[in-house]
Amino acid sequence: VAFSEIITYTRVWIPDPEEVWKSAEIIKDYKEGDKVLHLKLEDESTLEYSIGPKDNALPFLRNPDILVGENDLTALSYLHEPGYKAVTVMYPKLKGTLFSPKWYILIPKVDEKNQSIIVSGESGAGKTVSAKYAMRFFATVGGSANDTNVEEKVLASSPIMEAIGNAKTTRNDNSSRFGKYIQIGFDRRYHIIGANMRTYLLEKSRVVFQAEEERNYHIFYQLCASSSLPEFKDLTLSNAEDFTYTSLGENIFIEGVNDAEDLVKTREALTMLGVKEIHQMSIFKVIASILHLGNVGIVSERDGESCHINRDGTHLHHFCRLLGIEQEQMEHWLCRRKLVTTAETYVKNMSHAQAVNARDALAKHIYAHLFDWIVEHINKALHTSTKQHSFIGVLDIYGFETFEINSFEQFCINYANEKLQQQFNSHVFKLEQEEYMKEQIPWTLIDFYDNQPCIDLIEAKLGILDLLDEECKVPKGTDQNWAQKLYSQHSNSGHFEKPRMSNRSFIVVHFADKVEYQCDGFLEKNRDTVYEEQINILKASQVSTRLQAKNLLCRTVSSETFTRILVMRFDSRRAVQQLRACGVLETIRISAAGYPSRWTYPDFFSRYRVLMSKKDMTIGDKKQVCKNLLETLIKDPDKFQFGKTKIFFRAGQVAYLEKLRADKFRFACINIQKTVRGWLQRIRYRKIRKSAITLQRYGRGYLARRYAEMLRLTRAALICQKQYRMVRVRREYLRTRRAVITIQAFARGMFIRRLYQEFLLHHKAMIIQKTVRGWLVRKKYLRARYAAIVIQCFYRRVRAKRQLKQLKIAARSAEHFKNLNVGMENKIVQLQKKMDNQSKEYKTQNEQLVVTNTTLGSEVTKLQKEVETLRSRQTAGTQVTSLQEELEKLRAELQEAHAQRKQIEEEFSNEKQGLEQVRKDAQAGDVSQKEIRLQVELDEERQRYQNLVKEYSRLEQRYENLQEDMSSMKFHPGHRRNPSNQSSLGSDSNYPSISMSEVGDTDDTIQQVEEMGIEKAAMDLSVFMKLQKRVRELEQERKRLQTNLEKVEELSTRKACLFRQELETENKKLKNDLNELRKAVADRASDNNSSNELQEGYNLLLNQLKAANEELDVRKEEVLMLKTQIVNSTRQSENINHIVTQDWGYLNEDGELGLAYQGLKQVARLLEAQLQTQSRQHKDELEALHTQIELLKDSLEKKQEMLDHFSTLSPDALVEFSVQQEITRLTNENLDLKELVEKLEKNEKKLKKQLRIYMKKVQELEVSQATKSRPELTRQVTVQRKEKDFEGMLEYYKEDEALLVKTLITEMKPNAVSATVPCLPAYILFMCIRHADYINDDQKVHSLLTTTINAIKKVLKRNNDDFEMTSFWLANASRVLHCLKQYTASIRAFMTQNTVKQNEHCLKNFDLAEYRQVLSDLSIQVYQQLVRVAEGIMQPMIVSAMLESESIPSLAGVKPMGYRNRSSSLDCESGGPAGYTLQALIRQLGQFYTVMADHGLDPEISQQVVRQLFYSINAVTLNNLLLRKDVCSWSTGVQLRYNISQLEEWLRGKNLHQSGAVATMEPVIQAAQLLQVKKKTSQDAEAICSLCTALSLQQIVKILNLYTPLNEFEERVTVSFIRDIQNRLQDRIENNQLLVDTKYTFPVLFPYTPSALSLETVHIPASLSLHFLTRV
Repeated sequence: VAFSEIITYTRVWIPDPEEVWKSAEIIKDYKEGDKVLHLKLEDESTLEYSIGPKDNALPFLRNPDILVGENDLTALSYLHEPGYKAVTVMYPKLKGTLFSPKWYILIPKVDEKNQSIIVSGESGAGKTVSAKYAMRFFATVGGSANDTNVEEKVLASSPIMEAIGNAKTTRNDNSSRFGKYIQIGFDRRYHIIGANMRTYLLEKSRVVFQAEEERNYHIFYQLCASSSLPEFKDLTLSNAEDFTYTSLGENIFIEGVNDAEDLVKTREALTMLGVKEIHQMSIFKVIASILHLGNVGIVSERDGESCHINRDGTHLHHFCRLLGIEQEQMEHWLCRRKLVTTAETYVKNMSHAQAVNARDALAKHIYAHLFDWIVEHINKALHTSTKQHSFIGVLDIYGFETFEINSFEQFCINYANEKLQQQFNSHVFKLEQEEYMKEQIPWTLIDFYDNQPCIDLIEAKLGILDLLDEECKVPKGTDQNWAQKLYSQHSNSGHFEKPRMSNRSFIVVHFADKVEYQCDGFLEKNRDTVYEEQINILKASQVSTRLQAKNLLCRTVSSETFTRILVMRFDSRRAVQQLRACGVLETIRISAAGYPSRWTYPDFFSRYRVLMSKKDMTIGDKKQVCKNLLETLIKDPDKFQFGKTKIFFRAGQVAYLEKLRADKFRFACINIQKTVRGWLQRIRYRKIRKSAITLQRYGRGYLARRYAEMLRLTRAALICQKQYRMVRVRREYLRTRRAVITIQAFARGMFIRRLYQEFLLHHKAMIIQKTVRGWLVRKKYLRARYAAIVIQCFYRRVRAKRQLKQLKIAARSAEHFKNLNVGMENKIVQLQKKMDNQSKEYKTQNEQLVVTNTTLGSEVTKLQKEVETLRSRQTAGTQVTSLQEELEKLRAELQEAHAQRKQIEEEFSNEKQGLEQVRKDAQAGDVSQKEIRLQVELDEERQRYQNLVKEYSRLEQRYENLQEDMSSMKFHPGHRRNPSNQSSLGSDSNYPSISMSEVGDTDDTIQQVEEMGIEKAAMDLSVFMKLQKRVRELEQERKRLQTNLEKVEELSTRKACLFRQELETENKKLKNDLNELRKAVADRASDNNSSNELQEGYNLLLNQLKAANEELDVRKEEVLMLKTQIVNSTRQSENINHIVTQDWGYLNEDGELGLAYQGLKQVARLLEAQLQTQSRQHKDELEALHTQIELLKDSLEKKQEMLDHFSTLSPDALVEFSVQQEITRLTNENLDLKELVEKLEKNEKKLKKQLRIYMKKVQELEVSQATKSRPELTRQVTVQRKEKDFEGMLEYYKEDEALLVKTLITEMKPNAVSATVPCLPAYILFMCIRHADYINDDQKVHSLLTTTINAIKKVLKRNNDDFEMTSFWLANASRVLHCLKQYTASIRAFMTQNTVKQNEHCLKNFDLAEYRQVLSDLSIQVYQQLVRVAEGIMQPMIVSAMLESESIPSLAGVKPMGYRNRSSSLDCESGGPAGYTLQALIRQLGQFYTVMADHGLDPEISQQVVRQLFYSINAVTLNNLLLRKDVCSWSTGVQLRYNISQLEEWLRGKNLHQSGAVATMEPVIQAAQLLQVKKKTSQDAEAICSLCTALSLQQIVKILNLYTPLNEFEERVTVSFIRDIQNRLQDRIENNQLLVDTKYTFPVLFPYTPSALSLETVHIPASLSLHFLTRV
């Protein structure tokens, strides 16, 4: 793209202060002269980028996506700093890792040439680890040809060298403080035969000095950390802080590193390399002696010119003892030195500083020789006598270093890097020229930067090193004098500068950066002086000089072909700084000056074929097609060149081609979108039109039906109005007549009563005045008394507050109490807030639920009406007939299945007997083969049988569904409408308060009225109507109480049922009593008794009425109290269960409580329970008060009505009403008496039971008295009587069987019995079966077992996708089966492992063999459902976890050839695998196994479940591998093998490796190995045939055909190789099916597992509410 015009969508680089360079995209075309670029950043934000002479230049263009991730960086179209930075940090997901995913690609292949790898980079970038991984790669790929394990020895050298040569620095916790070159030798077959190691530039000064936050070499700290070991007692070491040489950095620990464990690894490596134990101890003694030498105290004399050794310390003694030298000589020569002249020799005392320097020099000298000895011994261990054909060298050397203070060490390191950079430049120039000559294209000489002047400044004559050696030879040479010589000699050099503010430092301009070196210590470190007297004592040799190491390094690098690997930290600022410092851009510029971008003809044709015309595509020569295309697209012929195998492009041409390709694709996408959108709109229009027509049709039908309904209702309304108007007129007439008569009667009596009232009012006024005056006086007294009490309360509150304040101060002074209650208040506040929020949410949810229920109810009624209308129109006869026919067919199939099942069972038993006979008669030589064959046949028969069981369960389920359909058809045949004239029946009644239902309920009373006549029975009829109204009110009250009681049905089901039955019985009795009393009243009314008798009867009945009203009020209060108690007890039990099962992890989720919560968790739980209980009690009390208010209102209204009614009743009516009240009172008394009778009956049962016990005791006493001569029998009887207290049986009544099954099976939740014995429901059921067997009740046994099996099936049907519930009932069903076997006395084989007590509990009367078979079939069905549920949960996880998730990050960049090694760009574009990871799959398997273990499922069954799940993983993974080409590659094979190893590790961790699950994974394991092995020669074919024994021929051929090779590693599998495989395997007898059957299920086997639990020890928790079970 020309810089005069930049179009939209062009991507550029802009500078950024934080990330150095940031990517952006142009969103508006740019033309020359514009001052602003409109950009969009990666975070979708926009930016206006100013351009101009004073602002910014045009930004750099980004390389196209095809070049992102390119291994050859010279192939970039735009070579500039941000372009290279984008390549180096293109792995943002791998920040913090040790090396890039592309690292293994950079490792060269072993060929005829000797090659070397140079690993460079800054400190802490990961050079040492990268070099170690390179050696591990060579050791893994090459391996040794024999059993010498050379590759293991090569790897074992790494922990040794890290221990003695690595240390912690400010940038790296494991920094190599020496350079090393490891040369790995190979034979002609490229197997490792040996290795050799050379070391350079060991930092000896670190032994005696470390900067702040740094450490000495690791070996010192490893020995100190292991000083407590018995073999190290003789070293007399202690903590590293106690030694001077290990505590100078003030931090002796490294986070996450255990020095003691590292020493174990170091010793193991020494042992592997052949270092004997005695030599290892010698090494450790030398290292320990260096530590003791550093603690030797040197005390200065008063004159300051001499010193002496401090005799108080013992470190010098330990130093001499460990090295085996004389302490007196070492003590003498540590403070003195010998001067030799031509005339004489004399001894001179050293000052304190000189003695300390001499001591430190001696320590460095000892450590350097120890280091060289260890390296020499490693080389001996790795040496081989075999002739070496080629080698690969790995050089791990210091990178370019620049610190705040740079000394002699940094100078040597940077000098070595200058020499390496010169080698790199010349090497790259040579490779570029060879490439052009090979492809036969014209080229010109390229100029490049040469750093020879800087190297001359350092090593030439009178250079820096030459002047340093000269100054060291001067007797009194100093660092300052040497610095002045440098200033005078090199002031004119372009690579040497003098600092402005210092005279003791100098600056060297290296190829990477300017570095300022401090001159202090240069002379001393260059001399490295150790006094001869001390050396003679130690008898050590001279250390190699610095220049020898440098020259050796340069010769090593220049003599071989090498690959440079730059290791960097993934940080934008650091990456750019390292690129600028390492001169990488300058090196690549040499290659980019020619033709940096290169494409092979096939790759170019595949990439840019979209730009070609149809005419060009018909040409067979792809090379000619590429030439024609380029000549058409690029007019300048100098921009590209055609080689023999490649096309060479100038910089920027690939980006231009990518732009043309993107424009082509964009135009095609627009056309596709246009067509698809039009098609979608047409489909949408058709759907809308069809919906509108349908809505119109249904709307018109609805309007017509509604109009017909309106006409029908209008006609009915006219009839109703006619009848209603007649009744209303007649009632009005009667009401007026009665009113006139009543007014006349009241008017006549009113005048007489008025006179009487006047006299009475005067008397009452006097009484009222007296009462009011007394009331006022009492009120004044009470007010004064209340004021005094209030004052007393306030005063006492003030005193209490003062005491409380004192108590709080005392509480805060107790430190331990404060620590225990940290965070407790906050937690309580949080719990209160949480409780308030939950209560609010509960209210809102209740309101929403009420609204939802209302709407749903209305919708349901509408739907029911529509369904009824539809059913009325259809004829159900044909459906019933078809369903009956299908039912008969299924019954026939079911009978056939039963017959086949019986036949198979008989065949199975016959074959089993035959198998036992064969086993007895077989000979010793053929037993194993026959057993295997028979075992296979047995498994096949078991598989067929279990398939039949599965089919039987399916048919049974189908039969139940058909039965439900039949029942629905029978009970809902259609809608039947009542006659339209039925609403007018009964409208001629003269008494509007009597309905037809009420008259029907009182037929007897009406007959009596007819017999007595209307006039005599008028009084009785009115009383009867009021009594009838009262009965209805009582009935409504009973229904309301019944509704409230149903809310707590789980706790009071039986009581509520009994109470309801009693109420119904009492209601019937009440009606009978009413009829009898009416007869009595009618008889009394017919008799002509005197008025006195009537008055006495009236008074008696009135008193009884008052008593009945009081009794009624008391009973109402008792009912309310009982209801409140029931609700409170229910909610308290729920709270207790909630508190008990509350998770500890949830309470401690914030981590603030810690140990304090463990001490106060009971208090917190009680507080929470009290808060919840109080809130609920308040709610219940509020509801109870509202209920009481309503009841009081009703009672007040009723009493008011009664008072009004009393004034109008005649004496006979009052008598009748009082009789009714008496009846009510008697009814309540009757209920109380019934409750008392029930209590007495229970007491009677208890007394009878005690009487039986006492009778037994009397009999036993009589027996004991008869046998006084044998006292031991009496003791024996006593012991047996104690054991008979509970024999492990549970008794229940026959009517409680449904409740038992409901509690234990239908409504049982697994978490309800999680804290009890596993399989508790199974034990309880078997104990009930034992009691039924004990009493010899076969009907009870049959009923309980049948109901139990049916209930389990219903529960499993209702929870057909719940793994936890299925596992729970599989465990319980198998446990019931095992109990039936274990306690069967007829089969002795099941009783061999029982205890004596368990044998006593065996079944006595029944043989339940048939039920054992039924339970076995049920267990098989539950097992199949469990496997199906687990496979359904795991199905969506397998492919993503096994094939798509990237568990090994280093393989993220390894892609098939078609993707040009663009590393993770594929995953970035597609979003990566959006599914599950391997860890999620393993967690799911762990959850399955944990659930089965928690439910007490037998381990053998759990192993079979795991085996089946692993088979499912194998089948799904292998099928996807056979059907997907994108996963058939070498990287997928490595990834798949790693995933399988993780699954195997999980099996070993769960102790399931013996379950056979690994064997089921064998096909996919062999498929992964097939993807990794070589596929070229006939030897490879033979290896594949012997390897892939579990794969069929079709599967092997399919994988080879789908195999996609990796770029630069392999080629596609040839057709001849595949035919060779087919010829070799054509005789193999196997199943030719390509895909694995994912529905296959292994036959399950339920091994007999007796329980060690004794039945009498089983405890039934009260939370199960099994109070109706009696322990026997």
